[in-house]
Amino acid sequence: MAKAAVFDVDGTLVDTNHLHVVAWWEAFRQAGHQVAMHDIHRAVGLPSRDLITHVLAEEPKPEESDALSAAHKALYGTYFERLPPLPEAGRLLRRLDGQGWRVVLATSASGPELAALRRAIGADDAIMATASAEDVAEGKPAPDPVEHALELAKAPAERSVFVGDTVWDMRAGVRAGVRCVAVLSGGIPRPELEAAGAEMVFRNPAHLLTALDDSPLGREE
Repeated sequence: MAKAAVFDVDGTLVDTNHLHVVAWWEAFRQAGHQVAMHDIHRAVGLPSRDLITHVLAEEPKPEESDALSAAHKALYGTYFERLPPLPEAGRLLRRLDGQGWRVVLATSASGPELAALRRAIGADDAIMATASAEDVAEGKPAPDPVEHALELAKAPAERSVFVGDTVWDMRAGVRAGVRCVAVLSGGIPRPELEAAGAEMVFRNPAHLLTALDDSPLGREE
């Protein structure tokens, strides 16, 4: 029976969370909103419209939300050619692929942004499929992205693991019925990740790789 290793991307495999924070901060500033970078950081991982509502503590008009999203997209796009992968991210995916896991990405990114992230990871040969923002009705913390990833992998939830870096990731994984592993490389504290459902927490992909056999992604069938 198939088993799936589902990965978030931003902050989990590629070191982009703080780039998103800066891009969103500038987008809000240009629109006349003074918001704290700390508040933006805690919202990274939500779909754009949900992030905006969360940060502003109110739902903006659709045209304002669209303008903010477009500004963030343009600002963040200036980093596409130099997005930094997290240590051993590609090697981790290849190791899992070699051990029989069906590796699927579950991310809010799509289009050129997703392509840039995949270039940064540099492990397309190990990635079976990608569940992007365009594929689901609701993003994290709804379970839709993880459930779609499992559909692509044709793997049951009870034989699958989701790896992410935010509380939104952990909540999505729990709701999808999979085991959840977290990394600290996105900047969210361990207690918050554990409270949201992380079974184990690692510093980054390199740390997970070194401890792989003792993690939920170990060799055991």
